Amino acid sequence: MNGFREELETLRQQGLFRSMRVVEGPQTGRVLLDGREVLLLCSNNYLGLADHPALKTAAIRAVERYGVSSGASRLVSGTMELHEALEARLAAFKGTESALVFNSGYAANTGIIPALVGKGDVIFSDRLNHASIVDGALLSRARFLRYPHNDMVALGRLLAETSVAGRRLIVTDGVFSMDGDLAPLAELVALKREYGALLMVDDAHGTGVLGPTGRGSAELCGVLGEVDIQMGTLGKGLGSCGAYVAGSRELVDLLVNRARSFIFSTALPPAVLAASLAAVDLVDSPAGADLRRQLVRNTDLFSTSLRDAGFDTMGSMTQIVPIFVGDAKPTMEFSRRLLAEGFFVQGIRPPTVPAGSCRLRCTLMATHGESDLERGVAAIGKVGKELGIV
Repeated sequence: MNGFREELETLRQQGLFRSMRVVEGPQTGRVLLDGREVLLLCSNNYLGLADHPALKTAAIRAVERYGVSSGASRLVSGTMELHEALEARLAAFKGTESALVFNSGYAANTGIIPALVGKGDVIFSDRLNHASIVDGALLSRARFLRYPHNDMVALGRLLAETSVAGRRLIVTDGVFSMDGDLAPLAELVALKREYGALLMVDDAHGTGVLGPTGRGSAELCGVLGEVDIQMGTLGKGLGSCGAYVAGSRELVDLLVNRARSFIFSTALPPAVLAASLAAVDLVDSPAGADLRRQLVRNTDLFSTSLRDAGFDTMGSMTQIVPIFVGDAKPTMEFSRRLLAEGFFVQGIRPPTVPAGSCRLRCTLMATHGESDLERGVAAIGKVGKELGIV
């Protein structure tokens, strides 16, 4: 059998080779990387909850009471009282009859979609949806149609022209993770009503962060009660780990019986469940509202300053602020030079984004200081000019 050396060398020559960097210590606004303190500008820990005292205390107490493992899958003996408590809390938070916890966002999407649709059904998916949605759609064996990003005219035309014997499922990210823009959820709700479709929203990057009370992109768009399948993660704005789906009791019952990634996985451990419960409570409190307001202030400062400096932030509307570069090699050189300046920002390349659309993906946290962000913008401006990007 041939080795993988040539394939790896091709990736290096194309500027597409990836490796992992190790962060020492907690996921705070400033972290130790290779023994040096840098400003962290690429974490999804948007509200800074990953090391919040309330979450740490809850996790420690759960370990002391319940141990470190659930011991089995949920349908064997792995369902513990903390699973039920978290699911009830998430359902109340999202305003639905029921909720179900998955081990990750990827596991949720690759479990939910094939459980709901199959041969004879049709999926209508935004072209920029997350890879986990694409993989879930392919696993389902339903007909898979992709519409241009946020193009509701094109989606309406597809819905009108496509005859379906079974279910129609419209699926979209609420916040698009590489662009930072929002799905037009009010228009999607209108289309799903007109054509009798189900609407699924992946709100991984909106949960806890968007909307007046942190209930996500659907709340922000005024359609919280109109989305049939609300999926989100516990490991971004909520600072913990895992994912959930919220919807009707019938939806959850069906997923318990058909979602393979749920059925065949050892359940999340007690510490994660307790930390997630504490996170939802915190987000749903005045302290959570304060963190969201600070995140908005940080985002406005950072994104406005970048645009004023001449950078293309690709229409970002959220705490995810991309900086368009184009090709992979200058993108990674931009990232490398910023790290040398003390700012950790990851470059995003194919296959995560299409060729020719490489970018730096900056993400803001409520716990970033204003002076740190101002220094970050100055460094980005300096390096961007040196590389001829602005």
